[in-house]
Amino acid sequence: MTSTLTPPGFAVRLKEATQADHTAAEASGFVTALLAGELPRTAYADLLTQTHAVYAVLEEAAVAQADSPEVRPFLHPGLVRLPALEADLAFLLGPGWRSEGAVLPATERYVARLREVAFDWPAGLVAHHYLRYLGDLSGGQIIRRLVGRTFGLEQDGVRFYVFDQIPKPKPFKDAYRASLDAAPWSAAEQDRVIAEVSLAFRLNADVFADLGARHGTGGPTPA
Repeated sequence: MTSTLTPPGFAVRLKEATQADHTAAEASGFVTALLAGELPRTAYADLLTQTHAVYAVLEEAAVAQADSPEVRPFLHPGLVRLPALEADLAFLLGPGWRSEGAVLPATERYVARLREVAFDWPAGLVAHHYLRYLGDLSGGQIIRRLVGRTFGLEQDGVRFYVFDQIPKPKPFKDAYRASLDAAPWSAAEQDRVIAEVSLAFRLNADVFADLGARHGTGGPTPA
């Protein structure tokens, strides 16, 4: 008999192919300690400082490529995070927050990669866009709850994780994954996207490692 099973779409393949890198990034000692309430509020502010450096470039690239038919399906005004990040940093560090936080070497490498690929390679921008925003709508909500509980933050300080224009994340994420499935990419281009997402997870893990070194949490948590 001929099988009638439909092969998995690209979104499923992408998730499965990058799962190991995703898991490794989540195993960061810094993230584990932060979510366990073992670090001071300054460590959380430091994380947001690194996040701000990344999103400043990512959202600049999204504006630059907004007219690309490959990019347009993934853009939504409710995803934009930079104003919320800046409000959080001003609340946590005060009006002089831009001079308070230092961007770490791993963050500088992450930003350099974004500048290398996100402005003139549409699928490359989507790769980084996918990792960041779907992560914010998924695990980011856990971070919001745990960090908020630890530091007594309800809105101010955790606005980065609040998506007022996306009240139902699951349908939004489902539609985003459907856009990945529908993207007009060849098999070779899909492989490039998978490789870029894996690299982005590793760049994130490097940022967590630098944060861990700064805040005394060491390397990844043993499996």
